[in-house]
Amino acid sequence: MVQMENKERDEVDKMKTKFLSMWHNVKYSWALKSKTSFSRNSPVLLLGKCYHFKAEDDDNVSEACLEASDKDSVMGNIEDFRKDFGSRIWLTYREELSPLPGSVLTSDCGWGCMLRAGQMMLAQALILHFLGRDWTWSEALQLQCLDAETWTTAAAKRLVESLESSLQGTLNRPSNPVSSARARTQAPGPAEEADAHLKEMYHRTLISWFGDNPSAQLGLHRLVHLGLTLGKQAGDWYGPAAVAHILKKAMDEVKDPALTSITAYVSQDCTVYSADVIDSHRASKDGQPSAGTSDDLYPPQNNPSVSALTLPDSHAVIILIPVRLGGDKTNPEYFNFAKRILSLEYCIGIIGGKPKQARYFVGFQDDSLIYMDPHYCQSFVDVSTSDFPLQSYHCPSPKKMPFTKMDPSCTVGFYSRSVQDYEKISQELSQVLQPSASDKYPAFTIVQGHGRDYDLSDSLTPEKREWPFIRDPRRTITTAGGFVLL
Repeated sequence: MVQMENKERDEVDKMKTKFLSMWHNVKYSWALKSKTSFSRNSPVLLLGKCYHFKAEDDDNVSEACLEASDKDSVMGNIEDFRKDFGSRIWLTYREELSPLPGSVLTSDCGWGCMLRAGQMMLAQALILHFLGRDWTWSEALQLQCLDAETWTTAAAKRLVESLESSLQGTLNRPSNPVSSARARTQAPGPAEEADAHLKEMYHRTLISWFGDNPSAQLGLHRLVHLGLTLGKQAGDWYGPAAVAHILKKAMDEVKDPALTSITAYVSQDCTVYSADVIDSHRASKDGQPSAGTSDDLYPPQNNPSVSALTLPDSHAVIILIPVRLGGDKTNPEYFNFAKRILSLEYCIGIIGGKPKQARYFVGFQDDSLIYMDPHYCQSFVDVSTSDFPLQSYHCPSPKKMPFTKMDPSCTVGFYSRSVQDYEKISQELSQVLQPSASDKYPAFTIVQGHGRDYDLSDSLTPEKREWPFIRDPRRTITTAGGFVLL
């Protein structure tokens, strides 16, 4: 009798899941927004690069962009912006997945948007690590805008492809994508062509790490499994601070040899401890110091794609800083802070959004943030095949949102290639964080020393991990910039 009741309950749960998936498919696949408008009179900042949409012979173009960020590249071509934006990795809701850990859910529609935003920020860090900031996807300009007509056509095309796949079967899984990349570069031809092949294989391999299957190193199934240790269930909504800790756990536990050269660091109580970051640069995955220093081991940045293959003892660090930029709403005094952060080329973006609606912020124009939206429901893609389609992992349509609608709770991300890089980053961030007459308190601080005496992930409950900015009143800190966050 008990077994029959359990079986009936499971059938009811599965039926509810199917109906919920159908509803989310309608809600998130067909309710499309209008196209985004950009001003031709103001510079556009995208992850440290400056673009202007005026005519290239306008004498004011360079001056306007340089005022926004005097160290950024200045470009006047709309197509360059489109290609740069379209080359960022776009990770959205998916359906038709295998059941997620601890549940019968086969889709993350309606609840997994912050996990997707975190994946996108992590993917940007990996692009910087393996491909460099100047890398762009050769097919980025061929992406179609997501208006109603093209989305309907794409949906129909996906249905046909799904039917054909079910009849013909899938392709064989490549034994090792990175090894394949090495083999392709050995083929005869110009060095530039070999380098392009290598980068394209890294591009494809990088996306496969975020695949929606249980074996993917940084996929949704893996993140949901790690979320269980924080008290989060599949179907729960994840905040930006919890996602930061999940991403760190995922990077700590990766098995792919190509990912062992990069690790993650999460700041504690809005404080970045420089000694801890430097230790992360120099430590192996098991926490033991590696031979030599990161300064001596890293190659020049004009060839970042080989760093993970040739320098196993050196580590880049993804720095994740959960912050809160106000009370119930974002304090307008932090708007300029967000702009200055997004103007830095080593910034990998900000995950946050509107209340209960996550966004991945990658830039801004005037008083509006530019973001990538995970709220599109797409079909499952089998990334284990040798030539899986890449189009659904790149977004052709940037969106804008006023700073005033930004939720104050967010996580800021940076990529540091080496100890030497971190020293430059910390010096520059200290200048960005210096309080002005209007900005009385910095969003976070950078201090010397370790944070061993205060481990947020162990001392707080899963609920309080969403409040990483709470300080221990018994501790006093002297910051590099001569100020503290109250």
